[in-house]
Amino acid sequence: MELDIESLISDLAFILILGGIVTVLFKWIKQPVVLGYIVAGFLASPNFEPLPSVANEANIEFWAQIGIVVLLFSLGLEFNFRKLVNTGVSAVVTALINVIGMMCVGFVVGKMLGFSHINSIFLGGMLSMSSTTIIIKALTDLGLKQKKFASIVFAILVVEDLFAVLMMVLLSSIAVNDSVEGSELLFSIGKLVFFLIIWFLVGVFVLPTLLNKIRRFLNNETLLIVSMGLCLGMAVFSVACGFSLALGAFVMGSILAGTSYAERIERVTMPVKDLFGAVFFISVGMMVQPATIVDYAGPILLLSVVVIVGMIIFGTFGMLVTGQSLKVAIETGFSLTQIGEFSFIIASLGMSLGVLDPSIYPIVVAVSVLTTFTTPYFIKMADPFYEIVKRHLPRRLHFLIDRYSKEAHATASAERQSMWRMFIRRYLWRMVLYSIVLIAITLVSLEFFMPWLATVLPHAYKYVGAAVTLAAMSPFLVALAMPTSKRVSLSNDDYERYTVPRVVMRIFRIILVLAFIVNILSSIFSLTAGIATGVALIVLILFVVGGKAKIRIGNIEDRFINNLNERELRRSGKNNSVVSDLHLAYMTVGNLCPIVGERLRDSGLRSKYGVSVSSISRGSRFIPVPRSDDRIFPGDVIGVIGTDEQLQNLLPVIEKTDDEEAAASVDAVNFGIYDVLLTDKSPLAGLNIINADIPDKYSSMVIAVERDNHFEERLDNVVFTPGDRVYLAGPKDTIHSLA
Repeated sequence: MELDIESLISDLAFILILGGIVTVLFKWIKQPVVLGYIVAGFLASPNFEPLPSVANEANIEFWAQIGIVVLLFSLGLEFNFRKLVNTGVSAVVTALINVIGMMCVGFVVGKMLGFSHINSIFLGGMLSMSSTTIIIKALTDLGLKQKKFASIVFAILVVEDLFAVLMMVLLSSIAVNDSVEGSELLFSIGKLVFFLIIWFLVGVFVLPTLLNKIRRFLNNETLLIVSMGLCLGMAVFSVACGFSLALGAFVMGSILAGTSYAERIERVTMPVKDLFGAVFFISVGMMVQPATIVDYAGPILLLSVVVIVGMIIFGTFGMLVTGQSLKVAIETGFSLTQIGEFSFIIASLGMSLGVLDPSIYPIVVAVSVLTTFTTPYFIKMADPFYEIVKRHLPRRLHFLIDRYSKEAHATASAERQSMWRMFIRRYLWRMVLYSIVLIAITLVSLEFFMPWLATVLPHAYKYVGAAVTLAAMSPFLVALAMPTSKRVSLSNDDYERYTVPRVVMRIFRIILVLAFIVNILSSIFSLTAGIATGVALIVLILFVVGGKAKIRIGNIEDRFINNLNERELRRSGKNNSVVSDLHLAYMTVGNLCPIVGERLRDSGLRSKYGVSVSSISRGSRFIPVPRSDDRIFPGDVIGVIGTDEQLQNLLPVIEKTDDEEAAASVDAVNFGIYDVLLTDKSPLAGLNIINADIPDKYSSMVIAVERDNHFEERLDNVVFTPGDRVYLAGPKDTIHSLA
């Protein structure tokens, strides 16, 4: 055991030291950090003999799995349910086009390369999965996560990951039975949807409320422990339900993304994500085999080109089909140009089933590494390529694409404004969600609770079990039987026109409630007892407890919606009324907020925006009712009281940030003290410091001037001449241009 622990730590130490050296080198030559990790992995592998290799590659796989879990958790934190709904149509359609298109192309290319029928099918599956972790890291390194196309790309990746679960079932069925088992596939789809909805409903209803209850105990240390515990706990539970660790981690991240703690959780977990994410990419680099690359150079290059070109074409086409603009479509397509972790998982599945040729696995790894290398460059190429397409695209076709995009949005807006469609959608959603919860309670009762109760109360377990199960189901049975708690404003004509459909829906809901009651009671007692009890309970629901129950169900639904939108409601203050139309909102001060550093009395918050600051949270310090001399700094969370209109006008001002974080960090690295030797072509020649206006024109300041091997004492009297060596503080490139 001691040797295992020693090798585990020594391997981690070795790859991190090597990774640190290589990534520093890559930063110095201005290359993406992901590529540095992959190179470090190759150098640490047994395939590179000049350096020692890790003692046990299984150790690295262990750390890499943690990296995947943390990376997917971070993705969930950045991509909440609201974003998934807003981009849902585009994401689902594009992912579907991408997966089906790449599977077909991969199958054809596999047959061209001489692979068997089943190997070509598996190859198509491996080529259809873009890498979530690689794209996240690339967009983060390039400072593009806040761009419009990035949120759509994240949504596509999430949908593709869900498709990957179904694809693995489909491929397993084909490999074992040489055919598609429709019932097994439908069962897997239903199981996935069922568990996703249950996890989401329970998580949204419980977690925000629980976190708010323990708010005063959640410092950064405790919040890190709680959030990582929830992440890993959901990942383990996901595996127990037959899914992947990564899916569970993403679900937990998406649940926490709607809470007001999302930014803090993202901040405190970032070091963990960076550490284990680096190990994951290093593990990918360790799978590079030079001998395989040489032997299969032709297929590797061909498949790499197929992945890049195919992903660009299908990704761009999918975005255009769903009404996105040409620029967003091209940016999305160019971001999907690689394969990654799910391709390895599908390859491992084929190997374990004994149907995949062993030579295909290293080929896929090489294609993944090669496309990972090119991913940052293709993301950068998207905008220049868009400009080229825009210039050469026929004017009529360009007009059709723009018009199609606008018409699609206009159609979507018209549909959203249809009151009747909203009415139908709300009823259907409530029926589906409550039905899934009732199914979950039934399964838990029959599979776990009743057998356990039979050992505790062998004579009365049926009666006690039925009573407890019905009590647990009762709130959802009432909610399913009663009309929606919030009426949608339909015109009288609409109500009269759709009277019959509304009555039919009401009858259908009552029949559905009866079916749930009969199902559970007939499983415990008999069909006759189930029907009789079910009819009695429905009469009780409709005529005795209907009014009070409807109010309580409305409160439960309101609580769920508030928890779901807690993060947004906290920012806007819409659900935190003070008096009349006044609300209390909490806003995070951005680094480009125009009042940063100002005293409250000089900030103009009251005179210009009409709001009042009620509190300031700065790290672990809380300032209730701040004084007029208190200042506001970036990162402060300020409590602001105002009307809806005032708060909405103030929100973009307070939270204004620099979206070009990567560019800012590069500028900070290049800023320093440099010296230049002036020539007769220098823009400074013949000017003094005042006339040269160096701070405004060149964002630099003169520190010293060396002339004839001695330094000038009075800089204000110096007139720059060729041959002077001038020492300046400022951006490196700007200063060198002064020579």
